[in-house]
Amino acid sequence: MHHNDPAVIRDLLHTPATWAVVGLGDNPSRTAHSVSLWLTRELGMNLVPIHPSAAAVHGFQGYARLADIPDGTTVHVVDFYVNSSRVGDCVDQAIAEKDRLGIGALWLQLGVVDEDAATRATDAGLAVVMDTCPKIEWPRIEPGDAAGAISG
Repeated sequence: MHHNDPAVIRDLLHTPATWAVVGLGDNPSRTAHSVSLWLTRELGMNLVPIHPSAAAVHGFQGYARLADIPDGTTVHVVDFYVNSSRVGDCVDQAIAEKDRLGIGALWLQLGVVDEDAATRATDAGLAVVMDTCPKIEWPRIEPGDAAGAISG
């Protein structure tokens, strides 16, 4: 059973990086919209919205799939706002794009759980955070003691 590593969470939230947010469209009533805005404003993260509409969100260019992100773009974290029944396929897409995009970690949001997908990602060399939200974890971590960036 997967257990989140507090050091990984601390590192991901304290290291300015680019997060691809799967399920982030231009609907402001969705949780992905408000949490991703918080990631940019409070933590200084860059975003790559991933949604079938490929809409720009918060001023960041959107793409329909991870595979559509242009070569030369580095994505440090892929954050998943999709149903647990669909996240396994999305994780597999992230694993397939890991080397090309430099992906180092996957974050499965609160309520998004797939133990098999987490195992596949870990086996592929990715750090995994599952079933929690950055806004929930932020007040729990100690600032200033991150170990360094998670690299792909």
